[in-house]
Amino acid sequence: MPGLSSADHSTSPPVIAVPRDYNAAHDLIERNLAAGRADKLAYIDDAATATYGELAERVNRVANALVSLGLQPEDRLLLCHLDNIDWVAVFLGAIKAGIVPVAANTLLTSEDYRFVLRDSRARALVVSDALLPQFAPVLDEAPALRRVLVSGRQVDTHPHLQSLLRVAGTAFEPAATTCDDACFWLYTSGSTGVPKGAVHVHSSLIQTYELYAKPVLGVREDDVLFSAAKLFFAYGLGNALTFTLAAGATAVLMAGRPTPAAVFARLRQHRPTVFYGVPTLYGALLASLELPARGELAMRVCTSAGEALPAELGRRWTEHFGVEILDGIGSTEMLHIFLSNRPGQVRYGTTGVPVPGYTVRLVGEDGREVAEGELGELQIAGPTSAACYWNNRERSRDTFHGPWTRAGDKYSRGPDGYFTYGGRSDDMLKVSGMYVSPFEVEAALLTHPQVLEAAVVGDEDDQGLVKPRAFVVLRAGTPPDEAAAHALQQHVKQHLAPFKYPRWVEFVPELPKTATGKIQRFKLRVRRHT
Repeated sequence: MPGLSSADHSTSPPVIAVPRDYNAAHDLIERNLAAGRADKLAYIDDAATATYGELAERVNRVANALVSLGLQPEDRLLLCHLDNIDWVAVFLGAIKAGIVPVAANTLLTSEDYRFVLRDSRARALVVSDALLPQFAPVLDEAPALRRVLVSGRQVDTHPHLQSLLRVAGTAFEPAATTCDDACFWLYTSGSTGVPKGAVHVHSSLIQTYELYAKPVLGVREDDVLFSAAKLFFAYGLGNALTFTLAAGATAVLMAGRPTPAAVFARLRQHRPTVFYGVPTLYGALLASLELPARGELAMRVCTSAGEALPAELGRRWTEHFGVEILDGIGSTEMLHIFLSNRPGQVRYGTTGVPVPGYTVRLVGEDGREVAEGELGELQIAGPTSAACYWNNRERSRDTFHGPWTRAGDKYSRGPDGYFTYGGRSDDMLKVSGMYVSPFEVEAALLTHPQVLEAAVVGDEDDQGLVKPRAFVVLRAGTPPDEAAAHALQQHVKQHLAPFKYPRWVEFVPELPKTATGKIQRFKLRVRRHT
């Protein structure tokens, strides 16, 4: 089966020609063997390493093991696994066999997993032993489920993944898939409610490398990549799997939570040259007592996604490390980043300009494109859009409009072509007849030296009028009292138009977030009215 045939960056937009007969896993693995990288280190996880040759063999063992269990092309396999080399092998082995892996968030509840199992109608589940207790209560409620494989420690109740792989064959011919076949699913993160299964096709993975990682980040064979965002997240999947394999680079994987201590340990030990984070993590790293000195690490570029990066965080990071953070925006629906800052052209406080191969427009409530400087709904056209949401026709029709995908975000475009985030469309507040972006108020709060994190939602005053309410996490040593609240209100008034200041400031020990670091503002709104 052929791999990627050509990538023509001379055209505008660039054209990435993916052949009709195409299997994404076969391409990502075989390109490295053909390039002579069989002995090159591909992955370093918490317990082991794997060369490209070893990874290729393990992928084939997975494909053979799944087929031997009766799984067939187009069957779904739910993959709920901590980040390590076997996550990569199972994901790619399933794809090579034509089976569709569904990457699951590892921090969900039993009820969440019940929903995903039933919604996806997964025929098999591969789960890390540490996560099995979350599934145990709901396995009998998934009528389509036929096989459960446990990875890591052996258990008495289910077959052991690694034992099956040890006896599986090391050769496997890729399934006869096409570039438009369903390849894998990713469920939306749930930052706005019930997750939806986004169905992605075989051609999309390599496109994210050719259009973003290669021309924007400059990812190359000699890079070491480290993504704090996990593999089940669209951002992390591209960072650690697609970009690594497409470039023939080396990636560091971490199973545990990305605490500052854990992240700094890997930045020091493995010396990654490309680091991928999210805004909340960058804030926590800068606030850590373990912050490395300038020049101590090997990073040449950093990226941020998941939520807009506050300008203050970006400036502080670059001032300390001398390394830029390329803030960008992607989505589960578009698979990876489609708007991004560029090396040497970073403008903190903006999300940059469109990535090659993507067209972006801002649309007003009347369906027409808005004027320069005005807020509009962000819509994207590009080759990596999901085919649909599984089993959700109404939301598919609402999100995917021909070549255009609605992002659900408000943006404005400046005279220089840079895009500035204005907030989620469903988070926008209308105060005194004028729109207020919660993100804009949050960014102003974050410039105060005593603020660690902030989230802003709408709340009603005594007259039923909507006003901003701020939830603030203070830095250690700052008393959460009325004086602090008043100081923050005055601080915002000095930075923004007076009508935008938060009428209420509530101090909290932490903000509710998804596993990918996005603030769940809808939970804060629910909190105010329960």
